[in-house]
Amino acid sequence: MKIKSIEIFRHDLPVKNGPYKMANAEVWSLQTTLVKVTADNGLTGWGETCPVGPTYAEAHALGAQAALREIAPHLIGEDIEPLMVNRAMHARLNGHSYAKAAIDIAVYDLLGKRFDVPVSVLLGGGRVEEVPSYFATGVGVPDDIARIAAEKCSEGYKRLQIKMGGRPVAIDIETIRKVWEKIAGKGVKLAVDGNRGWTTRDALRVSRECPDIPFVMEQPCNRLEDLQKIRPQIQHAIYMDENGVDLATVIRAAGCGLVDGFGMKVTRVGGLQQMAAFRDICEATNLPHTCDDAWGGDIITAACTHVAATVKPDLLEGVWLAEPMIEHGYTSGGGIRIRNGSIRVPERPGLGVEPDESLFGSPIAEF
Repeated sequence: MKIKSIEIFRHDLPVKNGPYKMANAEVWSLQTTLVKVTADNGLTGWGETCPVGPTYAEAHALGAQAALREIAPHLIGEDIEPLMVNRAMHARLNGHSYAKAAIDIAVYDLLGKRFDVPVSVLLGGGRVEEVPSYFATGVGVPDDIARIAAEKCSEGYKRLQIKMGGRPVAIDIETIRKVWEKIAGKGVKLAVDGNRGWTTRDALRVSRECPDIPFVMEQPCNRLEDLQKIRPQIQHAIYMDENGVDLATVIRAAGCGLVDGFGMKVTRVGGLQQMAAFRDICEATNLPHTCDDAWGGDIITAACTHVAATVKPDLLEGVWLAEPMIEHGYTSGGGIRIRNGSIRVPERPGLGVEPDESLFGSPIAEF
C-alpha cells in the first residue's frame, strides 16, 4: 500500500464562550489544519495539527501549512509504514514536528483501516474501554476558577489543571487556595500550570506559600535552565510541558531527574510514532504523563485517546481535549466526547472518526 495523493485543508474552530486565556495566549478562534492521505487501494486516512496561536509555542497554522506543502510532494509513492514515512519527512524538512504529525496520524488511520483494527492496536494494544480525561481552566478571577473547579469535580473529573501566570503571582496563590478549599478530600488531583508564565522567583514563592496543598507544578518557567535552578529548592513535583519538544529533551530530563512527569502533546513530539516511543521512555523511567494536544478537533481527539489507551494505567495522568471548548465539531455522526470525566476509546478501524469533508471546502493544496 503506497501513498497516491495528499490533500491539505483548513478549518476554523471557534472557542465556546471565548476567549480561553493562558499566561501567554488568548484564544477566540483557531484555524486547524487537516491532511487527507489516499492510498493506491482507495483507502483514506486523516490527520490534523492545530497550534494554539503563534505565541504558545514555536508553531502556528500558516507554518504548519507551509511545512506540509514542502513535505507532501516527496511522499507520493512512499510505502505506508509509519517509521519509513517519518524518516522520509525528516529527510526533506528539518524540524516542524507539529506539521509532520498530521501526516503521521493520517498514516496510522490508513493502516488501521487496512488491517481492520483500531489505532490503539497498532500502537501496542489498548486493553481499556475508557481513559480518564482532565479539565483545564483558563486564567481567571480566583472565585470564578474555584467555582468551575467545584463544578468539574462534581462532573466526575479526577484531575483538574488550573492555568496561572501573566498577572501578579499573589492572585495565582489566592486562586490555588480557593480551588483547594473546594476540592480537598474529594480524590481529585490538582495541577498548577504556569505555561512558562512565571519567573523562577514566582515559582519558588508559590511553592513556599502553599506547602500544605499537594499540587503538581507544570511548566512554571520558560527555560530548561529555569527548571534546573528551582528544582533543588521547590517542595512540589515538577512536570515538563512546553520544554518537551523532542525525544532527546525527554530523555535528558528523565535521565537526570529534572522532572517528575510530563504533559505531552501528540503533535508537538511529532505524531503517534514518536508518542509511542515517548510512552515507552516514561514507562522505563516510571514517570507519569498526559496524552493530549494543544488544541484541535475530532481527529486530534481520537489520536490522543488511542495512544492513551496503551499507556500503563498508573502512569496515565489523563487526556485533555479541546472538545468542551469548541463551538462546533466537524465529524459526521458525532465525534469523541467526555462523559463523567472519561473518554470512550473508539472501537472502529483506524482512528474511528470520519470528518464531514464538505465542511472544509476545497483543499488549499493537492499533491
